[in-house]
Amino acid sequence: MKILITGASGFIGGSFMRRFAGRDGVELFGVGRRPTEFHNYAQIDLVNQFDLQFKPDAVIHAAARASPWGTAAEFHRQNVETTRNVVRFCERRGGPKLVYVSSSSVFYRCEHQLGITESSPIGPAFINDYAATKYQGELAVAAYSGQSVIVRPRAVFGPRDTVLFPRILEAARRGRMPMFVQDGPPAMGDLIYIDTLCDYLFSAATRSDVTGTYNLTNAQPVVIRDFLIDVLTRLGIASPTRRVRVATAMRAATVTEAVYRLLRLGEPPITRFGVSVFAYSKTFNVAHMLRDLGPPSVGLADGIERFIEWQRTQP
Repeated sequence: MKILITGASGFIGGSFMRRFAGRDGVELFGVGRRPTEFHNYAQIDLVNQFDLQFKPDAVIHAAARASPWGTAAEFHRQNVETTRNVVRFCERRGGPKLVYVSSSSVFYRCEHQLGITESSPIGPAFINDYAATKYQGELAVAAYSGQSVIVRPRAVFGPRDTVLFPRILEAARRGRMPMFVQDGPPAMGDLIYIDTLCDYLFSAATRSDVTGTYNLTNAQPVVIRDFLIDVLTRLGIASPTRRVRVATAMRAATVTEAVYRLLRLGEPPITRFGVSVFAYSKTFNVAHMLRDLGPPSVGLADGIERFIEWQRTQP
């Protein structure tokens, strides 16, 4: 089984390469924008059309601009054009199975959303350019003539995370992360540990009976505030003491984003998307996942323990 992984220099793609390196009966090849330690790898920018000598049986398309900040043009190039180029590559190379790593954020609105299923409404408005362009990528994959799978993981975490926890931990260490408060019950959220996600991706790529669209989580929603405080405590980082109402934080984020875009100052310290992650419940009904792909291979508690042990080794 020959599997091509795009985004192999990133968190998800690189983790997949490491997890299945040397697996009997599997030959992996990765592509990405940055240099890596992998020998079975080519440094390619997928914004441009590309070709390879490697002829895959399956392609896992994990390459994306995953940052919560950037211009609309950057997100379109790195999330939409790259996906179209991957589809073109697959069409030219005999129609290998295509597994597209989308995002649960395609569903998000600035409100509580509980029990989201694969058929829950998407759009027409999106919470940010990342979500909008990931969905446009889904539409490109849906037009592919070969067999395909679209997966929407929720809040991927684990060793070598470059998106989710680095920003949270840095803000907490600097004392810049408030605790958001609002009326009603605390926000709940799903997560998925990186090894669990990689195992689901492997099943999607190698099993002919797995097609369609899947929401992917660890099937164990948590109270976001309690989860975060537990991680900070175990890492010896002081928990936030400053409390800010969600409506106030949203107004501040709106102004801050506008100023940073106008002055081209880079990623702002607070964004509406960042506030929404902590302020609003996002839970998923993953019956489809459990039925077809089975239970998570790594439980949430074990995943948290592994992540914390890795984080303690970092500078």
